[in-house]
Amino acid sequence: MKDNRPVNLDISTISLPLAAYTSITHRVSGVIVFVGIAILLWIFNTSLGSEEGFNQIKEAMTSPIAKFVVWGILSALAYHMVAGIKHLLMDSGIGETKEAAPVGAKITIFLSLVLIIALGVWIW
Repeated sequence: MKDNRPVNLDISTISLPLAAYTSITHRVSGVIVFVGIAILLWIFNTSLGSEEGFNQIKEAMTSPIAKFVVWGILSALAYHMVAGIKHLLMDSGIGETKEAAPVGAKITIFLSLVLIIALGVWIW
C-alpha cells in the first residue's frame, strides 16, 4: 500500500493547542520538582546537622542565586500542583471535552502565575 500523505518532520512548524503545551510543561515541572526535592532535602539536612550548618545555609540563602533556585523549585511545584489538580478534575469527568480544554489550560496558567508571583514576593 502506497502512502501519499505529506510527512512533516519539522517540529518548529507544528502548531499545538494550548492544552498540549500545558500538558508538556506539567511533565517538565515534574522533572524539576523531582530534582528540586533532592536539593531542598540536602539544604534541610545540612541546616539540621549542626549549628554551623544552619548558619552556612542561612548565609547562603541571602544570595540572589540561592533565592532564585528556591523560587524556581517552588514555582515548578506550584505549577505541577495546579496542573495535577486539573488532571484530577479531568479524570473525574470535569472539563474533558474539546471545548473545555483551552479554558482549563488558561485557568491553569492563570492560577499558576498568581501562585508563582506570590512565591516570588514571599521569597524576596
